[in-house]
Amino acid sequence: MTIALPRPETRRLTLRQPRPGIAAAAVVLALVATAVAGPALFAGDPLAADPMHVLEAPSAAHWFGTDQLGRDVFDRVVHGARHSLSIGVAATVIAVGAGILLGLLAGLTHRYADEALSRGFDALSAFPLVLLALLFIAIAGTGTASLIVAIGIATLPHYARVVRAQTLVVRRAPYVTHAVAFGTSRTRLVLRHVLPNVLGPIPVLAMIGLGEAVLIAAGLSFLGLGPQPPSPEWGAMLSEGRGYLHIAWWASILPGAAVTATVISLTVIGRHLQGRFEGRRQ
Repeated sequence: MTIALPRPETRRLTLRQPRPGIAAAAVVLALVATAVAGPALFAGDPLAADPMHVLEAPSAAHWFGTDQLGRDVFDRVVHGARHSLSIGVAATVIAVGAGILLGLLAGLTHRYADEALSRGFDALSAFPLVLLALLFIAIAGTGTASLIVAIGIATLPHYARVVRAQTLVVRRAPYVTHAVAFGTSRTRLVLRHVLPNVLGPIPVLAMIGLGEAVLIAAGLSFLGLGPQPPSPEWGAMLSEGRGYLHIAWWASILPGAAVTATVISLTVIGRHLQGRFEGRRQ
């Protein structure tokens, strides 16, 4: 008599599905390639109006259709990638640079200066980012330069607070104490021992912050506070096409889809890097 033993449980062999991080990275790489080379390789003039082809639906001649002035929406979305990403990158660079400088200053100076700077960070963080950017634009005026600086100022407290917290930990580390005992100059101490060891989380935060900056820029441009028409910026395109949604949805939906894909992809990559930085498996 034979006894049938239960088969050991086996896993079904399937094709490995791509992780969200890989798909997000592919989208970001495509967007960067589009911003850098797209306008020269496969896009026409984003400002060329054609009154004979107004509000045409997507077709072989116009992949994303045309807008209310007969301009090719695909050409404008491709050129808009350079505008929107440039604004986001420039604002993030300002926020990261100023945040690192102020965070180091708060973490290394006298406690009264630290307290004053920390309260300043808290005060700025108490305002919603868009409201803070609106306040700066109301003072400095509209335009691309004002938009970039406004977003940079609105987002810098987050970086500054992280750098300050890291600095307070690093300054008490044994290797810093030993360097001070050996007479290392303050400048060399900061540049060689403190700064490299406080920057660990900054690239992760900057990746997430870049998506946030692109979203804020599109929102403020939608309100008419950023690049002015006929600039092919995604937020401005959304604003121009909103009056034609019932008859020409592509004029707004497709630029909006570009904003959404960019923000989601950058956020997914940032969260993935954050998990890796914190030692979690994705």
